[in-house]
Amino acid sequence: MRREDPRRHGAQQWLAKAAEDLGLAELLVRGSVFPSAAVFHCQQAVEKALKAFLFWHDRPFRRTHDLVEIGGRCVTVDPALEPLLRRTAPLTEYAWKFRYPGEGEPSQAEAQEALSLAREVYEAILARLPQEVRP
Repeated sequence: MRREDPRRHGAQQWLAKAAEDLGLAELLVRGSVFPSAAVFHCQQAVEKALKAFLFWHDRPFRRTHDLVEIGGRCVTVDPALEPLLRRTAPLTEYAWKFRYPGEGEPSQAEAQEALSLAREVYEAILARLPQEVRP
């Protein structure tokens, strides 16, 4: 019996969670409802896709929502990611900014822009991982 590759399995799990967040964000943006939840899921999709990339490359990361920190670790593996990941920095605040009353709401345009960027990051990460890692 062949043993499961923990790197492949872990990266797949992170990617599956990223895909789930991306799917939820797409539904929310398409339905023009709950833009604060949509941008939260966009941030989460990017965060989890980047963590999948780091997991696959055996690069440790701490429990954080800071996309600048996580993205910086990814750039040490693949410097070509830097321009794209630099653009994700503003998404970091979506992990917390609209989660509680009193912070207002992002616009529908802001949610659409976050979704577009989250898709771009997810696809860029998938393109850099082997086929067997994809969920």
